[in-house]
Parts: sequence; structure tokens; C-alpha cells
Amino acid sequence: QESLSVELRVSMKARDTDRTGAIRILIGEFARQPEKVLSDEQVIAIVKKLIKSERELLAAQGHEGSPYLTIMEGYLPKQASEEEIYVWVKENIDFSSFASKMQAMKPIMQHFGSSVDGNIVKKVLQKFA
Repeated sequence: QESLSVELRVSMKARDTDRTGAIRILIGEFARQPEKVLSDEQVIAIVKKLIKSERELLAAQGHEGSPYLTIMEGYLPKQASEEEIYVWVKENIDFSSFASKMQAMKPIMQHFGSSVDGNIVKKVLQKFA
């Protein structure tokens, strides 16, 4: 949150209109929150929400990506790969304790936190028989 105001000045000086616009949208979202200082988890949740809405908008228009989407994804922490998730699930999840394998999403999501996308976890879980 603090580094964005510095990035905003840098992008304005560089005349990077795409980045400047994306940062302004983020700062605007932060200003709408009840707390003035947000935790990293809150900031990540806001970025994920903006990415999700941008993907839905692009899908409705029939487009794949946009500079805005690329910039926003750059603010997320490094995402865990499918392989990393698969290995962790194989070593740590006992599917016999769940009625269905999709019920294992909660402990997986808790373990990986914001570094994993629920859709990827679902895809990985479908690989297990």
C-alpha cells in the first residue's frame, strides 16, 4: 500500500498511462475501505477482486487479456504452481477423511493462503482418483 504512491509518481513521470491508471484504481479502492491502513492480506484481497472483475469483463467482450490485467497480476505474491500444490496435497491430505475430494479445498487454501488460486486447486484435486 505504501509503495504504490511512490510507484504512481514514477509511472506519471515515465508517462506510463496504463500503469498510472491501474495504480489510481487501486488507491481509490484502498480509500473506500473503512480502515486507513490495510494489512497485506486485505490489499491482496482487493487486488484479486479487481483482477476477477477485469477477467469477467474481458470474457464478456471476448478478449483474452489487457495491460491493466497484467499490471494488477504483478501486485499479487508469487502463485504456487500446480506441481507444488499437487505434491503438497499428495503428502498432506488424507482423502478418506472427506466425503468428497472437493471438501479438501479448505485445508489446502488455508495452507497456501493468498499464494494460490481456488480454480487451480480445484483443477489439481480433479487429478486425484
